[in-house]
Amino acid sequence: MIRRYSREAMREIWTEENKFSIWLQIEILACEARKIPRKDLATIKRRAKFSVERIREIERTTNHDVIAFTTNVAEHVGPASRHIHEGLTSSDVVDTALAVQMVQSADILLDDVRKLRAVVAKKAKKYKYVPMIGRTHGVHAEPITFGLKMALMYDEFCRAFERLALARDIVAVGKISGAVGTYAHMNPKVEQYVCRRLGLRAADISTQIIQRDRHAEYMSAIALVGCSIDRWALEFRHLQRTEVLEAEEFFAEGQKGSSAMPHKRNPITCERLCGLARVLRGNALAAMENVALWHERDISHSSVERIILPDSTTLLDYMLVTLTNVVDKLLVYPARMKSNLESSKGLIYSQGILLALTKKGLTREKAYALVQRNAMKTGTGAGTFKDSLLKDAEVLRHLTKREIEHAFDLDIHLRQVDATFKKVGIA
Repeated sequence: MIRRYSREAMREIWTEENKFSIWLQIEILACEARKIPRKDLATIKRRAKFSVERIREIERTTNHDVIAFTTNVAEHVGPASRHIHEGLTSSDVVDTALAVQMVQSADILLDDVRKLRAVVAKKAKKYKYVPMIGRTHGVHAEPITFGLKMALMYDEFCRAFERLALARDIVAVGKISGAVGTYAHMNPKVEQYVCRRLGLRAADISTQIIQRDRHAEYMSAIALVGCSIDRWALEFRHLQRTEVLEAEEFFAEGQKGSSAMPHKRNPITCERLCGLARVLRGNALAAMENVALWHERDISHSSVERIILPDSTTLLDYMLVTLTNVVDKLLVYPARMKSNLESSKGLIYSQGILLALTKKGLTREKAYALVQRNAMKTGTGAGTFKDSLLKDAEVLRHLTKREIEHAFDLDIHLRQVDATFKKVGIA
């Protein structure tokens, strides 16, 4: 059973409660690493806590969130709080915590992709040998199978997984190096200790912040996964068109498609996914704009990230779960696929005839002209393509009836299906 989407897990990552909890963890780890007096460290560990409401209250005066946070923590800790934030700058805490949040989000997204791939693989295996027409430019080309179409989707989301995994690694970096990254008031060993305990790598070099090309790459990976969702949602929308109707979104009992036309069954979920992918692409562009900052740091990136990082990770989580449900419940119509496959009256086998003629010694240009001549007759309604060929004396001078029949064998187009599935990794 595919899970219904719940924003709670992802949304929890981006709550102020989680953010401040990570901030507090960083501050305590830094105290541990600096080896402050044991009594003071014990007091800090025992008494350190915060109140989101109290931090907000203090921030209304300080207009500085980290100072409001440390002030509130100090209210609980007492005199031992003098060790808290010693030698640190705000971005040591903020950027390192942000890295933790991005890693936490990436782990959810990676799990989403795993589940999507499993559902797509199941669909691919079920329809492995169900033939349908392949289309280029939206026009009938040559036969494929619906299983191959799903195998292609599976392969694309394998790359999506790799992109997200790489992006997770790129942002899994923290820094505890002070106001401009010089460790003037902090031993680099503190940075190593804090980052290791948080499951991060310490930046080899930083300014006051972690450089934003990392965040831009993270957001670009999210946007690219969104593009893949867009691509397949659009595919299913096309397959649901009345003139095609080879597959369609599940339509629940009691669902309505139109306020005016009771007969309508619209691909609204896939349309929604295509629209939301545009938001992810826009947010990725905003992340790229954040890369260029003044000297060792300005604050122009901060307000942007407070919107785009929670929104994009939460949105992609929703989109992946939603697409998984679409694929799982997708209504597939093999009979309609067969009907559409046959509707071109054999024209889709034209390349087989072309190659058969060139193997007989005709130039490609001459063979092409012979095949196209008969194809055009069929296209204007003059019988089937095979019938036209069998009536063409010039074609029959080069090909026997049996050779013509062989070129119309559907199995020619299906013989590499097994090998393709193996290469993609669908057992």
